[in-house]
Amino acid sequence: MNGGRLVVVSNRVMLPGATQAGGLAQAMLTLLQQRGGSWLGWSGQISDTPAPQARQLGRIRYLTWDLARGEFDDFYAEYANRTLWPLLHGRTDLMTFDRAHLQGYLQVNERFAELVAGEIGPDDEIWIHDYHLMPLASLLRARGVANRIGFFLHTPLPAPRTLVTLPQHRAMLGLLAACDLIGVQTASDARAMTNYLIAELGASERDGALHLPGGEVTRARAFPIGVDPPALAALARQAEQTPEFQQLRNSLGRSALLIGVDRLDYSKGLPQRLRAFRHLLGHNPALSGRATYLQVTPESRREVSEYRQLSREVQRLVGDINGHYAAPAWTPVRYVNRGYSHATLAGFYRLARVCLVTPLRDGMNLVAKEFIACQNPQDPGVLVLSEFAGAAAELGDCALIVNPYDIEGCSRAMARALAMPLDERLHRWQTAMRILREGNIQRWCENFLDVLDQARGPAAQTAAGP
Repeated sequence: MNGGRLVVVSNRVMLPGATQAGGLAQAMLTLLQQRGGSWLGWSGQISDTPAPQARQLGRIRYLTWDLARGEFDDFYAEYANRTLWPLLHGRTDLMTFDRAHLQGYLQVNERFAELVAGEIGPDDEIWIHDYHLMPLASLLRARGVANRIGFFLHTPLPAPRTLVTLPQHRAMLGLLAACDLIGVQTASDARAMTNYLIAELGASERDGALHLPGGEVTRARAFPIGVDPPALAALARQAEQTPEFQQLRNSLGRSALLIGVDRLDYSKGLPQRLRAFRHLLGHNPALSGRATYLQVTPESRREVSEYRQLSREVQRLVGDINGHYAAPAWTPVRYVNRGYSHATLAGFYRLARVCLVTPLRDGMNLVAKEFIACQNPQDPGVLVLSEFAGAAAELGDCALIVNPYDIEGCSRAMARALAMPLDERLHRWQTAMRILREGNIQRWCENFLDVLDQARGPAAQTAAGP
């Protein structure tokens, strides 16, 4: 790393002590505490007085600001989540586009750029996160910012033939070329970004970099995000003593636990998963009272009609399954519309015999890795994993890989997971843990920043001098 600070920019900022802070937030906190720097982003609040608020905690300076209602609607609810999100997940049938929303999205990014430009020193490195802030690097360059800038996309990236369906796609996606480094989750995503920049923007590959006709030089690289296995294992052990863990274990009786933890989103494949579980019960009557599926699904984006419709479909399927298969002392599906702390979920993962991670498309899906890290080393559970999750590229030999559209295939994988003998479970888990340790969250941060440090695009060269 160079001698400057690290400036992290993301849609949301996670303050220390947040009970539902995930692994990425914890990693950013640790990194910033070690190196010193700033974390900038939206506060999560909507108000009529969106003035920035700064606070210093240890070596980290936090700068957050509210959004006005119109800004939230255009930037977050509409363009980010009804245009970019479905595009990036290959759901162009759900993609909407409105020039007014695009303009609002760009205006909020301009506010980000103004605040970031006022926060940085000449030697600082800037690390921008996710699709909410795709234009930010270009807007910073327009303000004369010559610092190294890295961007990491946490979602999947579809093939160029899908990306071009975005209206004005060159004007939007081409802005990423202002970054010295574009990080994505998988090698497939990196190829998609490279192919798009070559085919649509005329980039050429030389010396491991992509050279754009306008003079920009960038790199597209895969950095599969990881977790912190020792920290998660410790959380899971501690959770065994908590009331939540004890209550869940006692409530299960002799029933094995299958668990799914997903935000309510059409990319997660929840209706398909529920149909597979219904098929499992219908074709394995011996599982009556012996298998309980806990689905933890905090609702999100209620302002988007597609999510409200999905919520109704999932609730109907849960009701149908329970109505058909339940017994007075057994409810097959427990569907919970609330979030839990990282610590509580660690305990739930440890208790589960099977974890169901079956998205239709996902950048990585850290639930798969968190489940593995939380297992009892003497009696680990089994991961059923969609081939369309980024985690499958790393964990394909450790999990039961499924196509979530194949309802019967998913059902068979659930049955196999429930019946898997201990020696096979141990072998799969031990193999997975080696992968998780080698690609942990700390190494993910280090790898990304090491490559960014070496980036020598025109802007970085100007910042560093001749």
